[in-house]
Amino acid sequence: MKSWILAFRPKTLTAALVPVIVGSALPYGLGQELKPGLSVLALLSALCIQIGTNLVNDASDFKKGADTAERIGPKRVTQSGLLSPRRVLGGGLFFFSLAILLGIPLVISGGWPLVVIGIFSVLAGYAYTAGPFPLAYLGLGDLFVLIFFGWVALGGMYYLNTGHFEVAAWVAGTQVGLLATVLIAVNNLRDRVTDIKAAKKTLPVRFGVAFARIEIAVLGLGPFLGSVYWFQRDLKWAGAFPLILLPRTIALVRKVFRTSPGPVFNQFLAQAAALHLGFGLLLSLGLVLGAL
Repeated sequence: MKSWILAFRPKTLTAALVPVIVGSALPYGLGQELKPGLSVLALLSALCIQIGTNLVNDASDFKKGADTAERIGPKRVTQSGLLSPRRVLGGGLFFFSLAILLGIPLVISGGWPLVVIGIFSVLAGYAYTAGPFPLAYLGLGDLFVLIFFGWVALGGMYYLNTGHFEVAAWVAGTQVGLLATVLIAVNNLRDRVTDIKAAKKTLPVRFGVAFARIEIAVLGLGPFLGSVYWFQRDLKWAGAFPLILLPRTIALVRKVFRTSPGPVFNQFLAQAAALHLGFGLLLSLGLVLGAL
């Protein structure tokens, strides 16, 4: 059981949690109806998709030679021999199937747009590191995270509650998605040396360390520009609260620029995850307070 929990990568699951929280707070903040039961099901389905993606990634990276004894990131169960690649891959497919089952009530409520969102989310989760064209090995992992952990997840959550899309959902989705992408960007910069050996052409592999650092800076600081939109919408708390984390984000970016990629980036990764969660909670709190 401990091995399976380790394989789930619980510290990364906030990437699925945050867009559901913000996507549920947004309708309330805009004076629209919130459907708590559907939000819970959407959260469970999103968590299953991410766990499935993590498991498939664990098995696939080991098979492709990206996870070896030289790995400096957190322990991977397949590479360390705790679980076989076949069992881990099977676990991933199980969680994808569970996500589909949990999504049935969402489809009944939201109609065909939820069918499209669900199908593409599961397929993309599998294709992230598996299949004939693994996204992460082609340098498309960052874009994948922005799309599915930002626009798709938050926009889908908003649509599920309201039955329509709105600019506010795309703005919030961009903010949340950019910060989620910081996680994969830090991860890829840390693993650049071993990824080169495994022919895993992430953005740091393709364009170098300097590019990767600039990318992290843009991804980390960009979401705070969204505060301008919330101020214009007269949702001042939603614009102001996330700015509390701006100094911490600047500090993290400085560390990334001043530190050579290595084991210390595991700490930076944890800090980026905390910033992502904190930003989502503060934005959600600001939206809720703005409606009171």
